[in-house]
Amino acid sequence: MRDRELYATILGVQAPWTVEAVELDVAGGAVHVRLGRAEGAPVECPTCHTPQPIYDHRDREWRHLDTCQLQTRLHARVPRVECPTHGVLQTAVPWATPGSKFTVLFERLVIDWLQEAAVTAVARQLRMGWEAAWGIAQRAVARGLEHRGTVTLRYVGVDEKSFQRRHDYVTVVSDLEGARVLFVADDRKRESLEGFWAMGLTDAQRAEIQAVAMDMWEPYVQATRAQVPSAADKIVFDRFHCAKHLNEGVDRVRRAEHRELRERGDTRLTGSKYAWLRHPDHFSAEAWRAFGRLRNSTLKVARAWALKEAAADLWEYRYVGAARTFFRRWYFWATHSRLKPMIEKARMLKTHLPNILTYLRHRITNATAEGLNSKIQWIRYTARGFRNRENFKTAIYFHCGGLDLYPH
Repeated sequence: MRDRELYATILGVQAPWTVEAVELDVAGGAVHVRLGRAEGAPVECPTCHTPQPIYDHRDREWRHLDTCQLQTRLHARVPRVECPTHGVLQTAVPWATPGSKFTVLFERLVIDWLQEAAVTAVARQLRMGWEAAWGIAQRAVARGLEHRGTVTLRYVGVDEKSFQRRHDYVTVVSDLEGARVLFVADDRKRESLEGFWAMGLTDAQRAEIQAVAMDMWEPYVQATRAQVPSAADKIVFDRFHCAKHLNEGVDRVRRAEHRELRERGDTRLTGSKYAWLRHPDHFSAEAWRAFGRLRNSTLKVARAWALKEAAADLWEYRYVGAARTFFRRWYFWATHSRLKPMIEKARMLKTHLPNILTYLRHRITNATAEGLNSKIQWIRYTARGFRNRENFKTAIYFHCGGLDLYPH
């Protein structure tokens, strides 16, 4: 088989296109494949697909999958048409998407690699620029969002994720059943979430939502109440965020008591921070026995830890009335504990109790969103080249959006 026939078969080139020449450039590390188009073959407007006269030709080049260790470069003179409706436009070619400098197969390869490694690493291994690799990711996300279609939602998760600096955030909205990110917005203001409710969903879609899991962040609550029908019964304050707040109270008690004990030469709490915050199921048998000397002591942090662990039983109830009775007793214990951090946390939970107890009806948490957050954390760590939120948001959609990223 001759080289032209070989590459025509490999590339899937069909009439009116043909392979006219194959040039090997060993010194330049490339194979150049020159494509030609049959004279007189009809051309179409790429927008309305109606036959139009040729306006002129433009020389174009695309990178294709490598031939052994050599880059493969396709070259062609592509006609432009003059459409009376859409103006002068370049006609489509079957091996690449409009405006791309890469073939469809090469873009698919890059997308596969970008799902496994950082942009810098992919660009280095495929011998291409960072901007070129990132451009493929951007086009993939834009294409995926455009083709996502109507979203059917029942359970939604709302969370924030820090970007670079400590208090620089993006708001992330996820489909808890589909385990995918639906929307990413700057900051964590009311307007951040309202952008999703108001512009991302129709009235009918918002009405179909059964529950929304979120932290006790008032701007998110206000946005949801303003945009989602019957939101008061659908907002579920995430149990893991509630546990996080109680852990913060325990840690504040531990830090204050540790300072007091060290002044007296008592080092019992040295190195014990994570033991107080760890879930009991995550201890080894030996570590649990060692921790017993602390948790069964008369230390203040031991009382705070007991309060935190007892609060976990709230989410095991099946009936709201019984849960309210349990919370009332726990709240009395917490507010009479003489532990200021735990008193503050107990009062906060009481203020938000109605939408904590909605969990008993909907039984949803942001655990799925937290799983996505782990992936987002990896994105933030590996994306050292990102300098703005837009790139960060694009990376979240790319890795967590559940989008069809591939060109066809």
